[in-house]
Amino acid sequence: MATIINCLRVVPKVTNTNTEPFVSLFSKRVSRLAIVASFSSSTMSYEKELAAANKAASLAARLCQKVQKELLQSDVQSKSDKSPVTVADYGVLESVIPTSVVMPKTNPSSIPYLKTIKSGKSSQALVSFVLENELPSESFSLVAEEDSGDLRKESGQETLQRITKLVNDTLLSDGSFSVSSLTTEDVLRAIDRGKSEGGSHGWHWVLDPIDGTKGFLRGDQYAIALALLDEGKVVLGVLACPNLPLVSISGDSQHSSHDEVGCLFFAKVGAGTYMQSLDGSSPKKVHVSTTENPEEASLFESFEAAHSLHDLSSSIAKKLGVKAPPVRIDSQAKYGALSRGDGAIYLRFPHKGYREKIWDHAAGCIVVTEAGGVVTDAAGNPLDFSQGRYLDLDTGIIVTNQKLMPSLLKAVRESLDEKNSSL
Repeated sequence: MATIINCLRVVPKVTNTNTEPFVSLFSKRVSRLAIVASFSSSTMSYEKELAAANKAASLAARLCQKVQKELLQSDVQSKSDKSPVTVADYGVLESVIPTSVVMPKTNPSSIPYLKTIKSGKSSQALVSFVLENELPSESFSLVAEEDSGDLRKESGQETLQRITKLVNDTLLSDGSFSVSSLTTEDVLRAIDRGKSEGGSHGWHWVLDPIDGTKGFLRGDQYAIALALLDEGKVVLGVLACPNLPLVSISGDSQHSSHDEVGCLFFAKVGAGTYMQSLDGSSPKKVHVSTTENPEEASLFESFEAAHSLHDLSSSIAKKLGVKAPPVRIDSQAKYGALSRGDGAIYLRFPHKGYREKIWDHAAGCIVVTEAGGVVTDAAGNPLDFSQGRYLDLDTGIIVTNQKLMPSLLKAVRESLDEKNSSL
């Protein structure tokens, strides 16, 4: 088994206010890890797996785009954690839409709010099927968000039929699959393949069939996020971002409603990160921002205040000297935008008691790190994807380039200390 690095660079904790020794140590560790990454990529290519992942995520994006245009208001429901679940969620992973909580209906003219029910489950089912079809000789383990429990109930049969048709229509439109139409039972099985617990042994695919469900509902940013773990390390990742412009979304960029949208980011350990349009343009290699001056850096954070502590991010930005207002967007599209230099920093500090899931960060993590960035928790520790379905980490997640990370960690620690002392 080849030696494989984690998807992020190891960063030492800040123990004093003198950052010069810290910068030196940080740079040396990054250099050593770069050598390991180069060795790793030469001994295990993952080319076949990356091609399959790109195909699966691209088809799931096509499915979700269709659902966004067609969904009815009555389709919108909610997960147990109060975030919406969609038929698209089932379609990508073919998982279930929990029906225990029905979200209140809104004005029928509020189109963005009506777009979600079919996408997630359908997306999960589709990705599950495509990966198994493209990689038939490999053992298959999938760690994903949804399951088929509610779809197996009598009340879920209509939704199941719609999901099955949506998945079959998407496969038929691609034209590269020779299999006959999937049955409803095929779809249920495909969804439930996502029940794996993951871990530190073997290969595990990690999927969020629609990351950023509320963005999907609003017609804003969302992503299909797919990664592969080998012995607990992220070795490849794909982000399909159907609504992300191909041009920069940085605060100083000029935007137009005519900007072409739909980006596919993909990365493989030791091989860099690439971006292409979802329509299939030639891929181009991307790299994170190289800015060293915090005053020139722009900052990404979650759109929803319920997903991250905006006041803490504001305190950190102020200490760091960031001048620009934060760019707030949903989903792991932030990781993709950061990987191509649209911004320089991403901060995520969930509310107390929230546990991060591995599918919310695995693909984005390697997309950024292979583009030259660094991803750690708030203490500078690597994200550990080997412990099952959850990430147990210190306080939050921070992402930036190698040059800004030492000063960013210092600002994070000072802001957290101030916050804790005020409690």
